[in-house]
This record gives sequence, C-alpha cells and structure tokens, in this order.
Amino acid sequence: MAFFRRNKAHNEIAPDEIFLDSSNLPGHDALQFEGRVVAALSNRAVLAVGLVFVLVALAFTVRAFSLEVVDGSTYADISRNNTLDRTVVFATRGLILDRNDVELAWNEIPGEGIASPAFGGASTSPYALRKYTAQPGFSHILGFIQYPKADSKGNWWREEFVGKSGAELAFNDTLRGINGSSMVETDARMRVQRENIIDPPRHGIDLKLSIDADVQGALYRILAAKAKAQKYQGGAAVIMDVRTGELLALTSFPEYDNRAFNEGNGPVVRATLSDPLTPMLDRATGGQYAPGSIMKLIFAAAALNEKLISPEKKILSKGALVLPNPYDPEHPSIFKDWTTHGWINMREAIAVSSDEYFYTVGGGYGDQKGLGISKLDEYARKFGIGSTTGLILPGEAAGVIPTPAWKVKVFPGDPTWRTGDTYHTSIGQYGFQITPVQAVRFVAAIANGGNLLTPSLTASSTPESTPVGVPDEYLQIVREGMRLAVTSTRKDATLNLYQIPGIELAGKSGTAQLGVRNEWVNSWNVGFWPVENPRYAFAVVFEKAPSADSVGAGHGVRAFFEWLVAAHPEYLK
Repeated sequence: MAFFRRNKAHNEIAPDEIFLDSSNLPGHDALQFEGRVVAALSNRAVLAVGLVFVLVALAFTVRAFSLEVVDGSTYADISRNNTLDRTVVFATRGLILDRNDVELAWNEIPGEGIASPAFGGASTSPYALRKYTAQPGFSHILGFIQYPKADSKGNWWREEFVGKSGAELAFNDTLRGINGSSMVETDARMRVQRENIIDPPRHGIDLKLSIDADVQGALYRILAAKAKAQKYQGGAAVIMDVRTGELLALTSFPEYDNRAFNEGNGPVVRATLSDPLTPMLDRATGGQYAPGSIMKLIFAAAALNEKLISPEKKILSKGALVLPNPYDPEHPSIFKDWTTHGWINMREAIAVSSDEYFYTVGGGYGDQKGLGISKLDEYARKFGIGSTTGLILPGEAAGVIPTPAWKVKVFPGDPTWRTGDTYHTSIGQYGFQITPVQAVRFVAAIANGGNLLTPSLTASSTPESTPVGVPDEYLQIVREGMRLAVTSTRKDATLNLYQIPGIELAGKSGTAQLGVRNEWVNSWNVGFWPVENPRYAFAVVFEKAPSADSVGAGHGVRAFFEWLVAAHPEYLK
C-alpha cells in the first residue's frame, strides 16, 4: 500500500518500477543495461545536428551557384565541346573522260595529287578539288562546279558539289555521288578522341563523253586562230556521227577560263563577264545566226518532195530576179544573185549557190510555182529548225523561222507579208536564226537518208531520231549537189578548196549579211564525209566580220581537215 501511496503522491509511476517484480529479479543483468531506460536527447544535441545539416546545405548551394552562375558559361562550353558530332564525309565526284578514256576532269586532294576513290588519307582538306584539262576548247563543254561551303564555325551550310554549267551541270546527278557521315568525339581542346564512319559515301559515277579530246582541241585551235586572223568576232563548230547522233567535237570561240571560275578567281571572272565578245556564251548551242545559203539544202529537198520541180529542170540565172511593181512600174523590185550563173539545174544551183534559182523555187516566178512561205516554214521545222535539238547541255536556243505571224509581232508598223519576204526567206535571210547544233543536225539528216537525230554527248548512246518525211531519192539529189560544189570545175563553184587529198567531202557554204547597210557578214560551212556511206557531218560558223574584206570560213575548215587526214585517218572511213 505504501508503494501505491508513494506513486500517487508523486502523481506517476517510474517505468523501472512497473517491471520490477519478484519474478525477474534473479535474472536481471544491470551490466547489459537491462531495466535501464535511455534518456531523451537534449535540445542542445538536436540544435547541433541541425546546424551541421544547415552548414552542409549552404556549402552545396554556394558551390552550385559558382558552377551554374559564376562559371556557368565556361563549363557549358566545356560540356558542349566534349561531345559527339556528326561530320560530313564528302563523296568523290565522278571523272569526266573523252571517248578514248582521256581524263578531262578529275579530283585532287591538296598535297596528295590525284584523289583515291576510297575515303581516307592524311590530308586536312575535307574534300577533293576539281581539276580540268588545260587544253583549250573545253570550257563550254565541261563547265565548272561550286564547292561545299562552311560558316566561320565550321558548320557546313552547303554540303554538295553543284555543277554550274556544261557537262558538270547537265550530268550533275550522275557525277556528284552521295555524301556519307562519321561520328567524331572531341575534347575541350578540340582534339579528336574517336572517329567512326557510320554511313560511308557513295562516290560519283564516271562520265564518258562521245568527244574525242584530240579532235576537239585541234578544231578549236585551228578555227579560232583563223577566225581571229580574218577579223571575225567569234564562232563555233560541231562534228556529229550521222548514224548515232554522237558529237565527236563541239566547240565555241572565244571561250572563257572554266578553271578560273572553278577556283573563284575574282579578277578573271569579272573581266570575263564584262567582255563585249561574250566568251561565256556557248555559241555552238546558244548562238543564233542568220543561216544564209545553207538553208537552200532543205528547200531543194522540199521542192522535190512537193513535186514542184524536176532536178533536171534548168532555170536561167541572169544575175538578178526582177519583180514588177504594180503600184510603181518605173521602180520594180530587184532581187540580186551574187553573180550570173546562166542556165542551171538543181544540182548546179546547189553547187554554185544561186540565189535566183532559189528565189524561184521558194517564192515562185513566171510559170514556175514556188513553195510559198507556209511550206518553207513547214520543211524548216521538219528538219529541226525553230526548236531545240534535245541536246542535254543547258542554254540551247530554239532559233527563229520568219513567217507572216512572226512579222506581225516584230514589225507591227509594216505587218504585210510580201513576195519579197518569201524570196529572202528562201535563201536563209530575213528573220532566220539558227544554231550550229541545228545546222549539223539537219545536214546529218540529209547525209543519212532522212533521220533527224537527237545530238548526244555520251559515248555508246542509243540513237534517237524522227524521220523528216523526205524520201532518200530526193535527198540523194541534194547530196550530189553538195559534192558538185567541191568537184565542179566551174569558176562559180563554191567549195573547190575542199579538194583535199585523203578525204572526200561534200558541202555547202553560206554567207549571211548583217547590219542596216549589210556592213557585216556571218560565214557558214556545212557538209559531210565520206561521200559514199557518209559517217560524219559538220557545221562551222564564223561570226560577224566586216563585209568589205571578209574571207569565208572555208579556209579554216580546210586547214582542220588537212590536220585530220594526217592525225586521225580512222575518222576518214
């Protein structure tokens, strides 16, 4: 009772007294802290522990502030620079070769020479540089490229080689290949730690042209020199296989320096672009010239096909065709021939290039009915004039055929089509404009029996053609007239200078007058060889020389064929 009274007096029972009874006293072990109750932590201890935690948190906060704010940009750059980046692995551009595998365009890694098709090597250049033959006469046909570009930080904003002109542009998809990529790990000091190609490049496909590099170079050198010596401002020349449409040579002069454009030579580029002789113009495909008398070949075939005249019928050339003027009889219209030819048939008219004969065949005179302007237009188109040829090179011009509708647009103040307009059109004058590629194409159609071929710039191409709709028996008459121009002993025969030992040529010359007072001339020569079983056609134009002292393109053509006989007899058969 005293026990309960004592705790009641103290108003509580001590914990050690609750379990302290007689049943467990013998086993009580005080040394093992049995029966002892641990005292509660003091407020001082709790405050001490809390202060430690606060100090640690404060230390972390201060360090985080230093890393994120004070030195944040520095460590951010370190973090960015110590990472994996995708790097372009540039594909090697395909080579451009001539028909005999002579390299015309290739790739070089700076300091290493010719590039290997495989990726790798010790060069610091990320891609190979494009190189071109130094031989003159190839700039227009090859063109140039634009290189990949990177910004000041090395980020590529243009990853592709881009063809800008010539074959580089026309065949860009074939030549360019497809770039690959690699993953590169660099450290904060921009040192490469690891590099792995994850997508190998697919290199460009080589391009084999139909061009013979030796023939191309000689054609340019010889004709450009002759044209310059004879005061012509420029010109162009084309040689085509009349069976396949493949171009053996295609050149334009003057030419620009495609290597300077490729390398970004600013002074040379600026001088070229400001040159009044327009060396950037590919005259073979984009130059448009009055054809003059070479159009007589088409209109002779047309007259035969329309059965307007027999090839044996003779027409008198008196030196001029006089057309009465019903409104002013005292002042008839006079259409001059270049000389008096006398009585001539169709073959002879082609050989001596009689204007009076073709005035009559084209526009009619006396009892001889002419083709008329609609037929002149129709047959010019049948032989590919007035439209592009399908040649893959960019910048090809379509040319112009003068017609009544054309005159209304060009001369709205005098829209009436007259007989004299037809006469001038029938000899390739007035508003006629054609390109050298169109010229060689229609001559090839005459040579091969009537197939108008699509010119091809690649070797071993599949021929593409459309018929002109004129039987070969009529085209044979035209071919015989072209051969007679070379072999005739007449003083007025136009191409006696084509009598070259070792090659049998057939051809036609043409002179087109230019200027308000006819003070300038263009000179054409077209033809084919060999005479039997023709294999190649050619077209040459010399552009704009003073008419007073001009010499025709034939002298340059002769010099080229003399070289061809000596250097490449394989092309004479």
